[in-house]
Amino acid sequence: MGAYVPFAECTREALVFTDRALQTGLSDNDHDHLMAVYAELPAFSDVVPALDQLRDAGIRCVAFSNGTEEAVSQLLTRAGVRSHMDVVISVDEVKRFKPDPAVYAYLRTQLETRPEHTWLISSNPFDVIGAAHAGLRSAWVRRHSDAPFDPWGIEPDMTVPDLEALAERMMR
Repeated sequence: MGAYVPFAECTREALVFTDRALQTGLSDNDHDHLMAVYAELPAFSDVVPALDQLRDAGIRCVAFSNGTEEAVSQLLTRAGVRSHMDVVISVDEVKRFKPDPAVYAYLRTQLETRPEHTWLISSNPFDVIGAAHAGLRSAWVRRHSDAPFDPWGIEPDMTVPDLEALAERMMR
């Protein structure tokens, strides 16, 4: 809609909506606890080895998120991943969310890269589709073999089960 608020506020509003829709009766303290847990998400075991392998090969590894740079940096630090990333780029600067094409253009501007030389790697089909639609290369990390890909007629350039498989394919 263009009515931007920071992603953490969207996340809290989604939690409140879901609580009401499912009539779970969570308290404000429960909401606070769940938001705190969300800020402490662990990384999958393949993330750090794959990032190290990619960086050793001279590939720049960037976290690109709907979250604010501060929130994403803290999350990645807590998960032991931040030091393995070159930079964190947030859509917060453009006040839009993925999959808006403007955010992918902003990513390219920040990285000073051409679309065909910029890869978006995600387990979120909406993000992969948005990036591909914006002209970027894309890889879908399909962590569950039964996970469906959104049927928009836009396919990723690559589908992998995890980041180690991605690193192996990128190294070829």
